[in-house]
Amino acid sequence: MKNRGGPALLKGRHMKAIVDETLCIGCGLCEEVCPAVFELVEGMAKVKVADVPRGEEDCCRQAEDDCPVDAIAIE
Repeated sequence: MKNRGGPALLKGRHMKAIVDETLCIGCGLCEEVCPAVFELVEGMAKVKVADVPRGEEDCCRQAEDDCPVDAIAIE
């Protein structure tokens, strides 16, 4: 499990997801776990939204944790 600094880290600001395209292998797990935030475009994971929508934070964190190559970061 990655250290995210707890809920205080996000207080007063929006959560953002980032995909490092140099690491992504296009497995599609992120899209499967959190389709509101991630999608595959030409075999590469992309973030669909500027800010993670309310209610999607847990699945976004799960996608980060599940990524086999650690290509997803949450800010």
